Amino acid sequence: MIQTKGYAAQDASTPLAPFDFERREVGEHDVQIEILYCGVCHSDLHQVRNEWGGALYPMVPGHEIVGRVVKVGEKVDKFKEGDLAGVGCFVDSCRHCHSCNEGLEQYCENHLVVTYSGLEKDGKTVTQGGYSNQIVVDEKYTLKVPENLDLSRVAPLLCAGITTYSPMKEWKIGKGHRVGIVGLGGLGHMAVKLAASMGADVTVLSTSPEKEKDARELGAHNFKNTKDDEVMKEMADSYDFIIDTVSAPHNYNNYLTLLKRDGTMILLGAPPAPAEVIAANLLFKRRRMVGSLIGGIAETQEMLDYCAEHNIMSDVEVIPIDYINEAYERMLKGDVKYRFVIDMASLD
Repeated sequence: MIQTKGYAAQDASTPLAPFDFERREVGEHDVQIEILYCGVCHSDLHQVRNEWGGALYPMVPGHEIVGRVVKVGEKVDKFKEGDLAGVGCFVDSCRHCHSCNEGLEQYCENHLVVTYSGLEKDGKTVTQGGYSNQIVVDEKYTLKVPENLDLSRVAPLLCAGITTYSPMKEWKIGKGHRVGIVGLGGLGHMAVKLAASMGADVTVLSTSPEKEKDARELGAHNFKNTKDDEVMKEMADSYDFIIDTVSAPHNYNNYLTLLKRDGTMILLGAPPAPAEVIAANLLFKRRRMVGSLIGGIAETQEMLDYCAEHNIMSDVEVIPIDYINEAYERMLKGDVKYRFVIDMASLD
């Protein structure tokens, strides 16, 4: 076994702290990655505090991982030592269900092996994530990281990037579409960058007027204060798509009414509490409300290559690992532009 250092939560109520654990030895199809940077996702906070239920402790969070390959298995042909590599939200799947066969492993119907707080395919080994100095992953579930991008700013692409890219490709968002982005956080700022790069007319819909300058600098063409009732009335029946990135409880109905007939609201955030949707807001304009969850391995690689071609990266604040608990508190307050990323060199 490979001795590994990390930071872990021991239960739902205690701070993250140093934690030593073991990774499996490198198998014939595995790559061992020295982790250089790991993004801090809002779902890390949900999981650490067991807000979604089912959390497994001790828990080493982190599923926005970039680093350098330090060892490869004897049958690996996709990577060599020294290559840059990335790991996202899952590290294996059943490989034979309908979704896996279509390259949609994120919807695996049998056993999606999530990067942390999940079980390996043996059904007993708990997965541990990227708040650590190294990870061992099957090459089929490892991404090639383009060399021309800032690694610290690439890390969040492995979750925030693909979470926003995948639905834009699925619903073919692009030139001629009016797109409203709800929320300007880790997901929202990537949604703005990607939608604008694809030619859409982008409006940020926010309850924080002070974010207008940032929204426009990120590429938004318009900004609307959704606390203003008159502004909301003026926007009724205006958008082809609403991309809702908010993970806190909020009223979906306020945004459904902004859609045109046949418009689509795409949910990306996962609030911890149930929400009510008024059926009439869907029925009378034949509107749709859909969800989307990250992307498969092939699509995630496509996203990374697209971002390299268009020089798209996350805006980040790089932090040392021992700042993680303060970062969580700041994240709860929305006090980050727009993603914390851990410099894993600080672990030593």
